[in-house]
Amino acid sequence: MPQALALVDDIFFQARILETARQLGVEMRACSTAEALLAAVAVSAPRLVVVDLNARGNPIGAIEQMQSQAPQIPLIAFLSHVQTELAERARLAGCRAVMPRSQFTRNLATILGQAKSESA
Repeated sequence: MPQALALVDDIFFQARILETARQLGVEMRACSTAEALLAAVAVSAPRLVVVDLNARGNPIGAIEQMQSQAPQIPLIAFLSHVQTELAERARLAGCRAVMPRSQFTRNLATILGQAKSESA
């Protein structure tokens, strides 16, 4: 059972997130679609979910569904820094934190470490 899940459809960024998680000892699974993320949440109890708000499909819809089904799971989203309206929609949908991709990348180890510390 993964400690963390990520909705990221950019395979290069997926690899970066998964490698950082591996280095930290955080079991993480990446999902390329909102449907895959929701299915993974339904069968596991992750300690953290990160969402690329620029992923194809409907990441905001996935966030809303997760909040209605498992509001205890912390959600952290990232996006392009110029997308202020999308950031506000994500906050209203239930994200604990929404940050520009650059900030997310810079703080990736700390963010993923939350899944490890919350599982202890």
